[in-house]
Amino acid sequence: MRAEILALLMGIVAPAVSQAASLTALRTLPAGTVIAEDDLALSPAAVGGIEDPAAAIGRQARTTIYEGRPLLAANLTNPTLVERNALVTVLYTRDGLSISTEGRALGRGGAGETIRVLNIASRVTLTATVNPDGTLSVVTRP
Repeated sequence: MRAEILALLMGIVAPAVSQAASLTALRTLPAGTVIAEDDLALSPAAVGGIEDPAAAIGRQARTTIYEGRPLLAANLTNPTLVERNALVTVLYTRDGLSISTEGRALGRGGAGETIRVLNIASRVTLTATVNPDGTLSVVTRP
């Protein structure tokens, strides 16, 4: 009798497992897939998955996301705008001076990411930030 009462009391005061609705993949999404609204479903899952569809739609899968698995922020990245070895326009702007030249991307990146680029004319390697239009802006020191 005592054990039953103790078990009942423990069940009443035991903390509930925290659950939230998280986004899951409706189909297997290979790495590099840009996430669309049709790829997602909102379903109960452990805390930690992305809950807001706006935070996932339009992003790119960094790794393969299997059907039914929750979408994690670490598995998504900005869509790639510049591929490795692509010819790109490199911009340098400072104090009213603007210079543009052709370069070769030494890495891949999305908007706002920093990659290395080879200036084809001078053969100098630069560090540049990917702009939303796919051009690169040279990173300068203050």
